Amino acid sequence: MKYGFAGDRQISVNILKFLIGKGYQPSFLLVGENGKSSHAQALIEASGLSADNVFTNKDLNNSDKLSALRAYDVDYIFGIHFPYIIKKALLELPKVGFINLHPAYLPYNKGWHTPSWAILEGTRYGATLHFMSEVLDGGDIIAQAELTVSPSMTANELYAAALQLEQQVFFDNFDNLLTLNPTRQPQTEIGTTHHKKDLEQIQPINVEEKVYPLDLINKLRALTTNNLNEAAYVVMDGKKFAIQVNIVEL
Repeated sequence: MKYGFAGDRQISVNILKFLIGKGYQPSFLLVGENGKSSHAQALIEASGLSADNVFTNKDLNNSDKLSALRAYDVDYIFGIHFPYIIKKALLELPKVGFINLHPAYLPYNKGWHTPSWAILEGTRYGATLHFMSEVLDGGDIIAQAELTVSPSMTANELYAAALQLEQQVFFDNFDNLLTLNPTRQPQTEIGTTHHKKDLEQIQPINVEEKVYPLDLINKLRALTTNNLNEAAYVVMDGKKFAIQVNIVEL
């Protein structure tokens, strides 16, 4: 199995090390440009690749660089939390496919802020290994697993659980991928899709608005992430106050 690897975040480092530990070295590495990728250096170090075999997201707009990537003749590109738009030219580069891990139970919660929308909309949630296509998170599903969303979980807690499950789904399907003909199931349901800016529209809390208590609790759960800029907020006396919650069973 020949593969290229595109990733960011600690989960991508973990999966790359898993692949190398199984005896499969990447042919090339795709990382975010300096300053915009939290784990680029860790991935480079883990890969053991020379600089000639490391590319950045900026290279994806360069026809010469794409030709260089094509020359590796890989079976797969594994995209693990690689936060960039993948264009058709790159999707069609690997012989078997561009494979993505997504923290959601597709077809629900395609796109961004998946745990937040799972809480708000009450959709199924989990982790999915799937082929990438030109439709956002719309490619054929290889495997997936579901999480139970408890009424006390915040988006941050749910996301942490999804990251662990994503890794397990990948590990469990390694032999399936090795066949170079992994199982694949088309997504037949429409599901749900959300874009990055959608969350901004629900962050303000109007203190004059009458709401059901459970709806407010769920909103606060959904907007309790690891980023205060994504929190619910109120504006009082001209000042903006972020609100996050910690729900504890007594």
